[in-house]
Amino acid sequence: MPSLPQTTWLAIAGGLLVLAAVLLVLWIAALRRLRAERRAAGERSQHAARLQVAVADQGGRLRIIRELHDVAVHRVSAMIAQADGARYAGATDPTAAVRAAQAIAETGRTTLADMRRVMTLVRETEAEAGPQPRLKTTRELFKTMRDAGLNVVVEEHGEPYDLDSSAELAIYRILQEALSNSLKYGGDGTEVRVGFTWTASGIAVKVDDDGFRNAVLQRGLSGDEAAAELAYGVEEDLRSLTQQLAGPGIQEMRARAELFGGTLTASETPGVGFSISATFPSIRFHNGVHGVDLSRR
Repeated sequence: MPSLPQTTWLAIAGGLLVLAAVLLVLWIAALRRLRAERRAAGERSQHAARLQVAVADQGGRLRIIRELHDVAVHRVSAMIAQADGARYAGATDPTAAVRAAQAIAETGRTTLADMRRVMTLVRETEAEAGPQPRLKTTRELFKTMRDAGLNVVVEEHGEPYDLDSSAELAIYRILQEALSNSLKYGGDGTEVRVGFTWTASGIAVKVDDDGFRNAVLQRGLSGDEAAAELAYGVEEDLRSLTQQLAGPGIQEMRARAELFGGTLTASETPGVGFSISATFPSIRFHNGVHGVDLSRR
């Protein structure tokens, strides 16, 4: 068997060296990528653990607040009973009234201490939660939803004015839930029309989407097939007018509206999509408890 020339051996050796160098570079790159992935996985695990601890901590605080609140309610009820007893006993036995007054004072001091603990926990929780969204931040909410795939169109009528921060938070959360539902059921490309109508003392917020229609069109059906699937009759019209939609999200929105003397309706528009309407007749002067007109204080 003839031997290869020296130049050929040199060429083969050079090629093997190049191949070894390439394999070494690839191995180092793979090793770095593996380390980066492990580091990222570790960071995600640590973040998840911190989040879990934070959620557990918040849940623990809420549980403590609820327990202290229940105890305070029980003690206030006892104070009322003691006061009623003192009122009746005082007519015949003044010393009984004195004893009852002492018991009421002691119960009141204990209850006040518990309520101060509740307020301390609430303030700490709020401070950690950071600033709550306001109506001015709805632009960021709309941008987020547009980036997610919704086509959001906003219309505003009337002269806006500042509301109590808790009232603005209620409206913001209603908008957030309504838009999330539009994205969930309608999908990418759903058109949503958001309307704000301001009056002298209230505001009406309306969210209409074409989620039904968009979801059908996204399936790539022909015009006739899409029209057939979106067709509706008198029965669907009557159901849309009388049916009250219910679900955890809608119930939460309705509860937020009722806190400020408002009403919320959720309905389906046959062949088109969903409609959410929240009306607050006197939210400008509503304190979120009894609807006291704050302008007259």
